[in-house]
Amino acid sequence: MARTGSGALLSRRNIKLDSFLKRNTDRGLYDRIRAYEPCVVISETVNKVYMHVVLSDERVYITEYPPRTLTEAFSFSRVRDIELVNDLPDFLSGKDRELCQHIRITYVTDKPAARGRDWLRRDRRVGLSPAAPPSRRSSHCPTITHTSDGYPAQRSPRDSLTEDVPLLPPTRSASCPNPESLGLLRVPRPPTQPRSTASSPTGSPTSPLSPIAQRLNLPDSGQVQRRIGSVLSRLLRRDCEASGEEREAELHLYAVSHTSRLYLHLQSSWNSFIIRSTLLLDPLYRRRCSCSSESSPGQRLPAISWERTAHLFGQLSSELLQEGISVESLYLLLQELRTAAHRNITLRRLFWRSSEVCSFLVQTLEESLHGCQSLSGAYTADQLLLSTLTAQTLAVMFRETEVEPARLSLLCAKKGALASRLLLALICDPELQTQNQKSLVDCELQALLAEYLDAACSLLFELLLLGHEASRCFSADNFLSVGWILRVLQPHPHLLSFIDYQAQQLVLGLSDPQETFLSPGQSVLLFQRCRLLLACLQHNNQLAQHLRSHFREEFRYFVKPSRAEEKLPPHYSISQPTLQLVEQILDLTLHR
Repeated sequence: MARTGSGALLSRRNIKLDSFLKRNTDRGLYDRIRAYEPCVVISETVNKVYMHVVLSDERVYITEYPPRTLTEAFSFSRVRDIELVNDLPDFLSGKDRELCQHIRITYVTDKPAARGRDWLRRDRRVGLSPAAPPSRRSSHCPTITHTSDGYPAQRSPRDSLTEDVPLLPPTRSASCPNPESLGLLRVPRPPTQPRSTASSPTGSPTSPLSPIAQRLNLPDSGQVQRRIGSVLSRLLRRDCEASGEEREAELHLYAVSHTSRLYLHLQSSWNSFIIRSTLLLDPLYRRRCSCSSESSPGQRLPAISWERTAHLFGQLSSELLQEGISVESLYLLLQELRTAAHRNITLRRLFWRSSEVCSFLVQTLEESLHGCQSLSGAYTADQLLLSTLTAQTLAVMFRETEVEPARLSLLCAKKGALASRLLLALICDPELQTQNQKSLVDCELQALLAEYLDAACSLLFELLLLGHEASRCFSADNFLSVGWILRVLQPHPHLLSFIDYQAQQLVLGLSDPQETFLSPGQSVLLFQRCRLLLACLQHNNQLAQHLRSHFREEFRYFVKPSRAEEKLPPHYSISQPTLQLVEQILDLTLHR
């Protein structure tokens, strides 16, 4: 789980819940839990129950208050929309009603609609799988060698950072056939109440309500459990007898704290999931990541420990920061760092705690792209290759690290000095300054420049996601909003041409008749370009007016939802969110 240096969560830590999760989930699941937060839950079968929502990088879980069981609510692969609803819930009053954040999650389910008592009947046997022995949760060093990108290489002491380190196979019990319970461990089920008390909605709770739940006059999970058994079983039990057609369902979460970050965590987790799951459809990306999902259960290995990762990252950092390092050595070390970051989320968190490495990468981008150009003013192949790798490495470091406090602290330090340098460094002139752009050398340079511009778009997308998170925070120190990012970029002499290039690529990507379907990587890049252009249209009047005046006609004839639907395969997780972004861009460009 994401932590500060002392081991605390980014948000306010619930010691009881954190202890429950640590004891009763396998290490693979616990380490990938991003956040948890209490809120009021409403769904087809749950009506205003105060519970805890637990977010991992792939799924959302719900547990009682206080926690007894942990059950999957939905996978991000089934989510269609996550939105804030601007309303005043009638079951709240006073400041709680005014400050409440109502989050509506629309997702696809195979379950039939609730069917009275049959749907609410509890399967007493279904629980969490048996607890793993203590040694399973201990740290181990992997023993297999994995070479980068499929090329043979000599094994170094640091190879365990970049090798396949999949998680231990979660145990299953005969009483828990539901695959959605994988990774969860059994906890004692509280004694069931007699049926006579279950029918009484006014029974006294077996555990005290939180102050918020008492103030809201909402039932806690103890009350609900006596009345109808387990809330989670009602909400989440699979219908094993019939699998009807997919249908949309809604889950409503009401966060009553005005400092709640639940919506931000949900959006960020969803963004990360749809990007990663789409990229994993590309065999080359899968090989680069050596993701644990490729390994069969019998081949899974224990994850590398935090301490071992920190030691190996320290070795790599010291080599990167040594004086007089050659360009060739720097390039190879950055390749190693990028590959390790793809495969190891712990390394990404450690990266943000090492301000020297992050500052070094920003300086490398500044010097390679802007400070060391040839006498003719044109880019060289070495500069573009190093700049692209640096931008790609920085972009990977942002993935799934939004709950790492050191990231925000580092980027906000000294009034955003490092963030400003990074923003200004990644923007460049998309036009190649050469005498003869038809020559073979210039064509190769143009291809390298296009690759860098794609990497710069991905990195700027990550920074804008950070800005969206910051815009909803209530801290005076957190000024890294989307508007601030675009204001920092506005004086850059090549900003307009850079944005023009991204808009042109959007038009070309949707209008190219030779491309039937976009590849996973192209689809992700299309999604990121749409988010970038939408941010310009929504948060900067000058950029919005520029896009409307220069691209209105191109967007009108070529950027159509129907064209996007033809280009984006329906089985890509990112397809539906991208279609929604295209519709928003057209609305802001053509109708305003």
